[in-house]
Amino acid sequence: MNKIRYFDHAATTAVHEAVLKEMLPYFSIEYGNASSMYSISRSAKKALEYARTRVAKAINAENKEIFFTSGGSESDNLAIKGIAYANKNKGKHIITTKIEHHAVLETCETLEKEGFEVTYLDVDENGFINLGQLQNAIKDSTILISIMFANNEIGTIQPIKEIGEIARERDIIFHTDCVQAMGNVLINVKDMKIDALSMSGHKLYGPKGVGVLYVRDGVEFQKLQNGGHQEKNKRAGTENIAGIVGMGKAIEIAYLNFEKNTNQMKELRDYFLKQVEDRIPNIKLNGDREKRLPGNCNISFENIDGEELLFKLDEKGICASAGSACSTGEPEPSHVLTAIGLPAKFLNGSIRLTFGIDNTREDVDYLIKELDQIVKELRNK
Repeated sequence: MNKIRYFDHAATTAVHEAVLKEMLPYFSIEYGNASSMYSISRSAKKALEYARTRVAKAINAENKEIFFTSGGSESDNLAIKGIAYANKNKGKHIITTKIEHHAVLETCETLEKEGFEVTYLDVDENGFINLGQLQNAIKDSTILISIMFANNEIGTIQPIKEIGEIARERDIIFHTDCVQAMGNVLINVKDMKIDALSMSGHKLYGPKGVGVLYVRDGVEFQKLQNGGHQEKNKRAGTENIAGIVGMGKAIEIAYLNFEKNTNQMKELRDYFLKQVEDRIPNIKLNGDREKRLPGNCNISFENIDGEELLFKLDEKGICASAGSACSTGEPEPSHVLTAIGLPAKFLNGSIRLTFGIDNTREDVDYLIKELDQIVKELRNK
């Protein structure tokens, strides 16, 4: 059996050894419910609040502005629906983009069925919104702008600070899906004028099943999940203490080692891209070459079936993806690649490779060699 070479870190990451070590006691020793009063519960509560502090510090927020959830999708739902419901007396217009994650797009589509109006902004060939178009889309009834920090498929990083300034000037709440950007980009919610932000633990070497929603103090949002009064009465349900502890540790590690990790990923990505562009003809990099996530490389191969290419890579022990892991198996072409106007001859031949801190030059050389050979075989069929 081939050794596994993993190049799908945008889908999920392995839990960091130090993260797992810190989580373990909360499964079997410090297993108390943080809402109870005895000692092991007080210990759990203390760990919960320490994790909140770690997360807040990473994005320059206040502890009271951090709410723990089950993941990025719940955070997106809670932000968008919660803000929309709490502010509908001011207006019912929302602005987002055509390349958002489905957790945002489907949430907005649900709100449309409930009488809200949603404007979906176009993007250019590299995946960027036009700030002028954003300004022109704003109405007196606009209550929320939700634009992702960095795209999960093509890695393009939006001009978030400029978007935040536009929203703040017009007194509109600005939410950003930050699931892919956390750990890969320096984020300062105060400087960037971000009012709400979603993140997920398993994208930054933390556990699955835990996420965070940051909401700026003073921004009203309605809870969606009823029951207990956990998370300042904004998200009912017994807290996943082990997961939350892991989330706090993972985000701390990510930013302590930020420069080293991002430089390493960028170096491997750029090395891979140069080698592939030199060896394989008729390919196209999707997304901006510079303003993209450090580990992201989304490439289209002319007149190649991307699904078949992925199967062939898997046979060689190489893990990659056709785009978002949440969309794998979808019969339709990627909504992101369609939105950037990718020509039909490239549309179905796209793969996403996302590098991580555990990848080596040896892994990348193996990937380049096998990819080159597989593409040749598929084109000679």
